[in-house]
Amino acid sequence: MTNKQLIDLQNKYVAHNYKPLPVVLTRGHGVWVYDVEGKKYMDCLSAFSSVNQGHTNKKLAAVIKKQVTQLTMTSRAFYSDQLALFAKELCKLAGFEMMLPMNSGAEAVETAIKVVRKYGYVKKGIPKDKAEIIVAAGNFHGRTITVVGFSTEETYKDGFGPFTPGFKVVPYNNVKAIEKAINKNTIAVLIEPIQIEGGIIVPDEGYLSKVAALCKKKKVFLMYDEIQTGLGRTGKLFAFQHEKDAKPDVLILGKALSAGCYPVSAVLASKEIFSVIGPGSHGSTFSGNQLASAIARTALKILVEEKLSRNSAKLGAYFMQKVKTIKSPLIKDIRGRGLVVGIELTKESGGARKYCEQLAKEGILCKETHDMVIRMAPPLIITKKEIDYAFAKLKKVLEV
Repeated sequence: MTNKQLIDLQNKYVAHNYKPLPVVLTRGHGVWVYDVEGKKYMDCLSAFSSVNQGHTNKKLAAVIKKQVTQLTMTSRAFYSDQLALFAKELCKLAGFEMMLPMNSGAEAVETAIKVVRKYGYVKKGIPKDKAEIIVAAGNFHGRTITVVGFSTEETYKDGFGPFTPGFKVVPYNNVKAIEKAINKNTIAVLIEPIQIEGGIIVPDEGYLSKVAALCKKKKVFLMYDEIQTGLGRTGKLFAFQHEKDAKPDVLILGKALSAGCYPVSAVLASKEIFSVIGPGSHGSTFSGNQLASAIARTALKILVEEKLSRNSAKLGAYFMQKVKTIKSPLIKDIRGRGLVVGIELTKESGGARKYCEQLAKEGILCKETHDMVIRMAPPLIITKKEIDYAFAKLKKVLEV
């Protein structure tokens, strides 16, 4: 079938909750993908930073094939050889005592919220149903009712109320606003080290470490959503590692945790924090299944052994340097860290969508975020030669 036939078919039978670029992808390898008519594209979105390890990685394919023929899932009703090893390896790598596996990133965020709320009631004596969590304006933590309820993006909320109470929104990149918002019922602060979906908003240097110090002083848990920024994307294994003494009490991971092969997410914290979670208090049928755990173990191994965080730092800096040489009245700002670069366009440009469409015609796949920002986030295995190729196309489209 042709691109058009498949697009028409999908539009007929799939709810229109996304606005995809008019490209129908059928196969891929490394940083490259191909449509059903054979056209080749460079993937500069990485499935919203899920495919950090590249498409159809041979090591992952071998592990998946082996595990599928051995055992895929039994649920958490029984112990699992793969989950035990996955948990140990992830905790050792991230520097946490325990983890709780889930599936999607949104599930992991919900899990973290539930855990700290319960800790507030059981261990801190916060009155029933009065726990508060401080979040930042411009946040993106998923699409569940609870999460969209504290979003400041009205499109995400429209028509879905009523929403879950207990969240206080403060400006991002503002430590004083967090301090002012903390009260006797505050149990946690939940932020993204970089607001990727919010437009690649990079906070001031020292913001994370100051928030961490404040939370420690006020005895409030600090939670980082590193679903998009984690696992090498920003040039460190975790984005909080760019600052000294910025480690959170709770770390939320997803996306690249499975290299884009399967939904895998996790919440990491101390044994003390997880002590309030007992049998029956939280769960998910697919969480931590054997196939998911085997995939995640391999995805982490690839990140470490192939030094993808280092590649992200080196080539991300190179890419940023190149992009900043583009002279165009369309560009308002360029920002990012590692291999996530945001090119904010001016109002006069008419928005980022049409330039993403032009880039697709040139063989570069990326996506607009917050209407005015072109997000460039290729797999972390990208080479300097491939960066040069993407830059040449970007320069051609933006230099008008």
